[in-house]
Amino acid sequence: MIFGRKKNRENKLSRQYPPKKYKPVLRCSICTGEQVAGFKELETGKFEELALIRNEKELLDFMELYGIETIEKEY
Repeated sequence: MIFGRKKNRENKLSRQYPPKKYKPVLRCSICTGEQVAGFKELETGKFEELALIRNEKELLDFMELYGIETIEKEY
């Protein structure tokens, strides 16, 4: 294939996560101040990084994208 496959583009409003299996978490570095948003699996504790958060607007966009009202910080 010359042009490759078309990527499946999701509607921003359709992104959901199963709240019984995952919880939204904002991982924060004490040393550098870097913040990464993602989801933590409740059974295993495994964290899946989804977005680097550089400012308040990016955090609000992430929360809006997944329909999150509150997010827990972990250090």
